[in-house]
Amino acid sequence: MSVRELVVLGTASQVPTRHRNHNGYVLLWDGEGIMFDPGEGTQRQMLRASVAAHDLHRICVTHFHGDHSLGLAGVIQRINLDRVPHPVTAHYPASGEHFFDRLRYATAYRETVRIAQEPVAADGLLATAPSYRLEAAKLSHPVESYGYRVVEPDGRRMLPRLLAERGVTGPDVGILQRAGSLRGISVDEVSEVRRGQRFAFVMDTRLCDGVYALADGCDMLVIESTFLDEDHQLASDHGHLTAGQAAAVARDAGVRHLVLTHFSQRYPDPSAFERQARAAGFEGELTVARDLMRVPLPKRSP
Repeated sequence: MSVRELVVLGTASQVPTRHRNHNGYVLLWDGEGIMFDPGEGTQRQMLRASVAAHDLHRICVTHFHGDHSLGLAGVIQRINLDRVPHPVTAHYPASGEHFFDRLRYATAYRETVRIAQEPVAADGLLATAPSYRLEAAKLSHPVESYGYRVVEPDGRRMLPRLLAERGVTGPDVGILQRAGSLRGISVDEVSEVRRGQRFAFVMDTRLCDGVYALADGCDMLVIESTFLDEDHQLASDHGHLTAGQAAAVARDAGVRHLVLTHFSQRYPDPSAFERQARAAGFEGELTVARDLMRVPLPKRSP
């Protein structure tokens, strides 16, 4: 049975707190694990969340500020120490390749696993896997930053009424699905498009075209909301979003499940983020992320 869920390893922004580790997230998707933005302490949070190095197939770094990348050294060394049996691919802004190389080789260790480096230099498709494609879009932050989007290919839903009208039953249904046609009947006549699931990861950024492109039609949007709305000028000055701005993006983009994260240490009460998100008009499922929580992706839309 396929599992699609977000594992939250850390939710702090620049400064960790007693209850919030630095950033770190793992998307589990049909047997593959995609890690996003491993900040300091990620390796220990993986242990606490029961995420193994063997679960990781990709590492996606949005940008090279420390709270989003300083955990790379430990994670990469753990991948090698545990002799992960499959290749692991790292995506990150091309302008920060020297930072990635420094973190990868921050200390001496024995390399046993091939880490493929595939830096991101432009918006668009990064990779294609059996059950998803990985895309990127540029964000607006003081250093170059990219958000990521995981998209399942559209499928088809067979419609029993139309199958029955055309006398297609039993094993013939599977034959029609695989072949595309059977006895002059095309699969398009007896089915409809089943939209694939979409997941987006948006970290440090002001509002920009890339934010909306990544969020568009997502089943789950994980997005930074570093500041509350009353500090919107601070957010703009430092290249961040407020809770209300993040929720308005989700509202306008038709997001089904909004996950707010990356909170400034100045706010001890996380419920304020939820209140402001609802005040912005977002009516879908809403999660204010906590360290070590697991958030399943919504079931496919009917």
